[in-house]
Amino acid sequence: MGEQCSPWFQVVEWVVVMWRDALLIARRDLTIELRSKVGIWQILPFGLMALFLFAFALGPQTELLRTAAPGLFWLAVLFSSILAAQRSLNIEGSAATREANRLLGLDPAGVFLGKAAAMAVELLVLEVVLLVGVMLLFHVTIASWLFVVPALVLPGLGLSAAGVLYGSLAGGASTRSTLLPILVLPVEAPVLIAASKSLSRGFGAVTPDAGRWLVVLAIFAVVYSVLGVALYGPLEES
Repeated sequence: MGEQCSPWFQVVEWVVVMWRDALLIARRDLTIELRSKVGIWQILPFGLMALFLFAFALGPQTELLRTAAPGLFWLAVLFSSILAAQRSLNIEGSAATREANRLLGLDPAGVFLGKAAAMAVELLVLEVVLLVGVMLLFHVTIASWLFVVPALVLPGLGLSAAGVLYGSLAGGASTRSTLLPILVLPVEAPVLIAASKSLSRGFGAVTPDAGRWLVVLAIFAVVYSVLGVALYGPLEES
């Protein structure tokens, strides 16, 4: 009986170790960001400037601004997420950091989840600030928090998982700073569409099947989280 249960105990032990390492890595990355203030002085201003430029490009037409607000909001978040993914890649990208992770015996799946979680927290803060900016610049109001909250959280999780995974894929290339956007932007196009539709419903627009778009966002986040857990280790070793 004990022999039959042993594989399950091994799985449980691996899950516990994975999440322990994930919390360790997430705390490390967030601590580095708080001390360096890269997010505050670079990523956040970039997203706000993108919103300002979008608003100026559309002009003072209030109705047009309201209609375009969800899509332009997510364009600003999407472009900012590339900077956040590159920053995450730089933290983990040195050979010394990777060797330190190996010496500490950190589980690669836990490293992936920790980095994705840290990036998701950064993106959520960015989204809240940009949401206030959209409300001021594009004259929109929140009609349904039941759609706005998942329309912020789910895309943040998906963008973070995809960004860390493709960042690892581009990590060994000498042109990784320009290769990462080329790899990740086409993949994240469904997030842009689904998140814009869901946020439109949150802003009060009549959006058919808004709930299904939230399901698409959840599936995207789960798929890339699972892929990251399975592939992050082999990609780091290659």
